[in-house]
Amino acid sequence: MHIEKATIEEALACFAIRREAILARCTGFYPQRDLAIWTSGAMSEAFARRVAEHFHVAVADGQVVGTGMIDLATGKVDAIFVLPGYMGRGVGRAMMEHLESLALGAGLGSIHLESTLNAVAFYRSLGFEGEGQSIYESSLGVRLACVPMVKPLRDGPVPAP
Repeated sequence: MHIEKATIEEALACFAIRREAILARCTGFYPQRDLAIWTSGAMSEAFARRVAEHFHVAVADGQVVGTGMIDLATGKVDAIFVLPGYMGRGVGRAMMEHLESLALGAGLGSIHLESTLNAVAFYRSLGFEGEGQSIYESSLGVRLACVPMVKPLRDGPVPAP
């Protein structure tokens, strides 16, 4: 497996991985109605552009199996999704290590994200901290509980998520 910058040609695969990962791992943590809304619709041009401009992809066995992105201006990590058949194989961990490396290279002191309820333990295992909940509002209008989390990349105080 390796991680590389995404291309617009990989946008459809990224969109499918997002949908499959949400349905595979978020069931039981969120109402089915909300999951149906969150994963509905076709890929938009805006999503494809976002993939081409900001995403990184994990590639294994000749296919995209994971996604992730980081805003190097703010340190916000987003779109961490792994194809269900590759979950538990270190793809998500490798993506997070890659994004953390980019953040360190950009001189960031910390990175942060909004974790779905099902992924909190995963992010804690990577050194993220955060206890409280907030509401994530998707572009499709669904409101989901999430946990704001932060990970310091250097010694010093941890900023609030």
